[in-house]
Amino acid sequence: MLTKFPKHLLLLAMLLAVVGNTGCNMTQGIYLGPLAIPIPVSPYFQHALEKKAEFKERYGRAPILGPLSADTPDVGMDPPSDEQVWREFLRVKQAEGTYPFLHEFQFNDVQIVKDKITDYVDPPRVYPLIGPAQLHHVHYKCTVYYREKIRVGWPIPHTIRNEDGAEVIYIDKNHFHMVGNVDTGPGAKY
Repeated sequence: MLTKFPKHLLLLAMLLAVVGNTGCNMTQGIYLGPLAIPIPVSPYFQHALEKKAEFKERYGRAPILGPLSADTPDVGMDPPSDEQVWREFLRVKQAEGTYPFLHEFQFNDVQIVKDKITDYVDPPRVYPLIGPAQLHHVHYKCTVYYREKIRVGWPIPHTIRNEDGAEVIYIDKNHFHMVGNVDTGPGAKY
């Protein structure tokens, strides 16, 4: 029996040597210890962070456009997209509260009408981190027409229908125009 023990020990040492050299032991690059082990993230939190970053990239900043001149029209940017209007509409409707299987909303036959209310440019002034610029204000009135179905599941399950629902949402599309002799080339001095 003593003669078999070293063979098993030798076999175990060879097995550890083979497994240790497979590349799965996380020793490549900087050694981070237990921080090198990936931690699974719930898709819910990942989706929430992606939506937050997408909103900041698309709508969270005021763009800085070139200067206004006699040849360029001083009309505002494009009207708000249907996605932007729908996002604001859902934000307003979710403030009323929706709970799965207890109180749910369903919207059908959605039509979005966008009307420009105002379009004007402020006089030039100096803005921090931007410099001399003009603020261009464009305000839109967006009316969302829809058919709504509200399903209430508790205490007595029932359905409420609103065949001619309408919601008015105001969206501001403000942006900046640079003012003065603007040179943004490679040799520009600030």
